[in-house]
Amino acid sequence: MAENAATKQRGKPFPKGTSGNPKGKPVGTRHKATRAALALLEGEGEALTRKAVEMALAGDTTALRLCLERIAPPAKDRTIDPDAVELPELLPENMIAASAAVLRSVVAGKLTPLEGVALAGLIEGHRKTIEIVDLETRLAALEAAQREKKR
Repeated sequence: MAENAATKQRGKPFPKGTSGNPKGKPVGTRHKATRAALALLEGEGEALTRKAVEMALAGDTTALRLCLERIAPPAKDRTIDPDAVELPELLPENMIAASAAVLRSVVAGKLTPLEGVALAGLIEGHRKTIEIVDLETRLAALEAAQREKKR
């Protein structure tokens, strides 16, 4: 019996690197504490919201902050003002000019550095797409020429 106890530790029934549920929890599964809290609050959302608004209007700064965060949450993303940067037509020969235009707009304060990085990433993605299409076209032309030579 002592030998069996030494091989299996309490609370660790599976060998290292494996578990009883290798796929893990299904997507969207909620913790039981979360489910319990939601069950308690079910149907009370409107009353709780009204109370938070009343407390905020009465001067409770925490309630005020909570209400404002719900009314106008911080923006995670926004569109870039078209007047903030003057991009040339995004042709292969204009990619350096496009990148320089983004950099100038960041330096001038028309774009934030994060917006500049995002826009430069979009330009780079477009450049790669142009490059891939160009390579595919050239490869197809070479293959066609090779087939013609074999005839």
